[in-house]
Amino acid sequence: MSEQDLYYTIEQETVAEFKDRGSKFLAYAVPVNSIEKFKQKLQQLKEQHPKANHHCFAYRIGADGSTFRVSDDGEPSGSAGRPILGQLDSKQVTNTAVIVVRYFGGTLLGVPGLINAYKTATALVLQTTPIIQKQIEVNYIVEFDYTRMNEVMMILKQCNCTVVEQELQLFCKIKTGVPKNRLEEVLYRFKDLHDVHLIKTV
Repeated sequence: MSEQDLYYTIEQETVAEFKDRGSKFLAYAVPVNSIEKFKQKLQQLKEQHPKANHHCFAYRIGADGSTFRVSDDGEPSGSAGRPILGQLDSKQVTNTAVIVVRYFGGTLLGVPGLINAYKTATALVLQTTPIIQKQIEVNYIVEFDYTRMNEVMMILKQCNCTVVEQELQLFCKIKTGVPKNRLEEVLYRFKDLHDVHLIKTV
C-alpha cells in the first residue's frame, strides 16, 4: 500500500485549554467527515458555551483534504482561523475540525498574541489526540438479491471494505467504502456475480 492510498485523521474528540493574560482558550479537536457533521458540532459547542466571546475554527474534509474553511468569528482577520488551519496542516490531518472557544479575560492580546494563543491551543489539543492512518476509500452502493448475501459479504470482508450502512430485506442494499488500492479487484470479483449491481456514489 503506498502513501497515496492513505490519509491521516483522528478518531475521537479531545479538548485542551490554554490561558493567556486572563483569556481562556478551549480547543476542541473533532473527527468530522461532512460539513453537516461539523455544523452540528459547532452548534452544540455554542449551546454549551453561550457566554464565550468567540467560537473560531478551521476544518479539512475529504481524503485529499480539498474541502476546508476557516473562521475568525469576530477576532481580527487572520488571527484565529488561519493559525488553527496551519496546525491541522502541520499534522497533515483531514476529516478533522478544531473549534477554539474563547472567553475574554479583559486584557487585549493584540494580533500577534491572538495568533500565538489560537496556534498554541490547537497544537496542544492535537498533541493529545491520537492520529490514525486510514485507507482512502471510494464509495459504492451494492444492490443485490438476498440469496447473494454470503458472497457479497465475503468479498467486502476479504477486500477490507467498510460497511457504512445496510438495508437487508428481500432485496438488499449496502453502502460501502472500497479501499482505493483494492478497487480493481473488487469490481472484477463483483462482475462475476449475477444480480449484483455496483453504483458509484459521491
